Amino acid sequence: MHNHYFVTCPRGLETLLVEELKQSGARDIKPTDGGASFSGDLAVCYHINLHSRVATRVLMQVGSGKYVKEDDIYQGALKINWPNWFDVRHSMMVKVTAVRSPLKSLEFITLRVKDAICDKFRQVVGSRPNIDTREPAVRVHVYLTSDRYQLYVDTSGNPLYQRGNRKNSIEAPLRENLAAGILKLTGWQPGQVLLDPMCGSGTFLLEAVMMALNIAPGLNRNFGFEKLKNFESDTFRKIRNAAAKAMKPVSFQGIYGSDMDLRAVRVTKQNLEMAGWLEAVQLTHWEFTQVVPPADSGVLVANPPYGVRIGEDDTLAELYPQMAATLKQKFSGWNTYFLTNDLRMPKLMRLSPSKKTPLFNGPLECRLFEIRMVAGSNRRDKPASAAQQSPNS
Repeated sequence: MHNHYFVTCPRGLETLLVEELKQSGARDIKPTDGGASFSGDLAVCYHINLHSRVATRVLMQVGSGKYVKEDDIYQGALKINWPNWFDVRHSMMVKVTAVRSPLKSLEFITLRVKDAICDKFRQVVGSRPNIDTREPAVRVHVYLTSDRYQLYVDTSGNPLYQRGNRKNSIEAPLRENLAAGILKLTGWQPGQVLLDPMCGSGTFLLEAVMMALNIAPGLNRNFGFEKLKNFESDTFRKIRNAAAKAMKPVSFQGIYGSDMDLRAVRVTKQNLEMAGWLEAVQLTHWEFTQVVPPADSGVLVANPPYGVRIGEDDTLAELYPQMAATLKQKFSGWNTYFLTNDLRMPKLMRLSPSKKTPLFNGPLECRLFEIRMVAGSNRRDKPASAAQQSPNS
């Protein structure tokens, strides 16, 4: 039986998401801003939840229709036999998202859909589920356009970027699915040297290790579909077992990380240790300007501090030229990538990016700047001196 789904992802990663959906066997894939719709059986749904590196949630459609007023949505939700979807003992919550809806209060719609679900349970089983907005067993999502509603049950549960690997973090960590998407956008492949010289709590490094060792990102967590009545435990067990067998043994993968903050290095080490992957990565406590390239070529990826985390534009204006000097002196032959919402960065570095990819880190609109450190200078003005061009100067 084929179901209809909508899967969400960080904006800017839709093309990568479509490729993952194809690899999982999804059909009728239609990308849109921040996600894609598709159809498939439950095995496809389970495979995407377990294997997608960039998805945030996989939502299964349970109803849809036209509406003019709030009561139309209530009646539409009331028609669905919710006790066929989940047990009354499970707590639940309702979340409403709208694009160009004429209705004034999304909070009121949330309340009406919750009432409809509870009313249907009372009609069918004589009692209603509890509401839990913090840790619900079942999540119901409502999506409104200008005249249509769609009702979904969430098959993911907690968002898929919560891999269950990063136990500790420092402030403003990068979401795991965005980090995985960025690694894919850089073109980095397992076997290539990878360096994150501003590793923070190690998100890029953890995601790179999972890619290199062929570890399914959802292997160490639970999913919302396990609480639904249509859960096929044998189907999921086979998919999970196949993923576990496909993992490679842990060994050094040519992945390097460093940070000027010793606390960040310690947190990264703890996260890698708890996941059992410390052997795959080499960590050092260095400022960016002290970093020594671990090879003649490779991929450097970083999420440098920007205004939200540092709060001082002057500090950044001083940091960027120092970073640029390090790149020019040491990293000839490397492809470098920087995620930032500070659009002044390339100009202040006096380096010309070959690509500028718009991405969203949560609500923050950012750019992923690609700067290829080819032999010679990337500066926009006059050529650099031979001393500046030398990787060892």
